[in-house]
Amino acid sequence: MKLRTIGLISILVLGLLAAPLPIEAQQAGKVPRIGYLTSGSSVSKAFRKSLRELGYVEGQNIVIEPRFAKRKLDRFPGLVAELVGLKVDAIVVTSVQGALAAKKATRTIPIVFAIAQDPVGVGLVTSRARPGGNVTGTTDFARELAGKRLELLKETVPKLSRVAVLVWNPAGPDYATEKNEIELAARALGLQLEAVEARGSDDLENAFSAMTSANANAFMGMTDTRFFRNRKRIVKLSVKNRLPAVYQSRRFVQDGGLMSYGPNRRKWRGRIAVYLDKILKGANPGDLPIEQPTKFELIVNLKTANKLGLTIPPEVLYRADKVIK
Repeated sequence: MKLRTIGLISILVLGLLAAPLPIEAQQAGKVPRIGYLTSGSSVSKAFRKSLRELGYVEGQNIVIEPRFAKRKLDRFPGLVAELVGLKVDAIVVTSVQGALAAKKATRTIPIVFAIAQDPVGVGLVTSRARPGGNVTGTTDFARELAGKRLELLKETVPKLSRVAVLVWNPAGPDYATEKNEIELAARALGLQLEAVEARGSDDLENAFSAMTSANANAFMGMTDTRFFRNRKRIVKLSVKNRLPAVYQSRRFVQDGGLMSYGPNRRKWRGRIAVYLDKILKGANPGDLPIEQPTKFELIVNLKTANKLGLTIPPEVLYRADKVIK
């Protein structure tokens, strides 16, 4: 009886020694290769941080294949073709143009996007609740934000009546949706809008001159990567022309803008790692609802308010998440 027990224990011990440890088993399996496509020139720090928090270590249990358009949007189809040729397990995209190019290139490789536009309006998915197909992701576009920003301007700027809207790309895929939301909000608030177009950074001086000529009391910009890239110059011109503005991102306020209302985009972009993790664990991207932020932050710059000769109302300051003094 004792010999049988010893023999059984020996077999179990030998079996345990022969079995691979969990880490070894993971390394022995296929390491997922992820394509990362962006209009910029670097991989998001927030994305990498979120991956680490989920247990992914680059070079060990995940490989990232970055592709950078470097502000040249016509490069997207070629960059997507490279990733498809590598047979990556998923493609992460941080711009609507890149996401559209990826969707056109493949119907089988999962695509996870993080964009600032309405994914339904631009044609990426047919439904936020059930995207279908191989595309899903996150968007920090919320229909009510245009109205909230205009409300903030009206609360902050005495006798506000006319707001200039800086338009970058009227032929863009999300232009009609955003324009409609701004117009609806303006009508509800009794504000007149003055659309001013800027095709590029060279047009900014003339655009602001057109705003002042149109007797605009303030301005806001439509969503576009060029609007963000030119933020320092835009902020400087807004102060120079004494035009208060409300922006989509806190980065504008940190660079001297008056105020911003929107999600914390740096934190929000990290959410795509959560979606990627679910897909790598077997989830169908078409079954994952599009996620959007539920918390928005108000940032106010009192230094800029003083330069513009504005007194920020106490009720606005009370609601602010951060005040730059």
